[in-house]
Amino acid sequence: MLRIINETKATVVAQDVRLADGIWSRFWGLMGRKGLPEEAGLLLRPSSSIHTAFMRFAIDVVFLDRSLKVVKVVPRMKPFRASMAFGGAHSALELNAGAAEEAQVQTGDQLTLVDQE
Repeated sequence: MLRIINETKATVVAQDVRLADGIWSRFWGLMGRKGLPEEAGLLLRPSSSIHTAFMRFAIDVVFLDRSLKVVKVVPRMKPFRASMAFGGAHSALELNAGAAEEAQVQTGDQLTLVDQE
């Protein structure tokens, strides 16, 4: 399992992050699920755009560059929407709605990925 820390604000963004780095894992993402467990997330890599088609719940989306610096935050994105981040986005972190705000994640913050295995 992976953990994501906001180094800029010294907060935990997500404790239980799954990596979606294959074509099918990125394609399916969170579609069809009833929700994300508390403090969980999905890191889509590579990805500079996402959609919430066929999702049942709102999510926060944090777009990151290659060094995991936040380039864009999309709070409380509802189902059947799409978003993209031009200008350096390399991955997208999907979180429970409100999780980014709770962890004080903002554009320019530096995140760190910690392997917990």
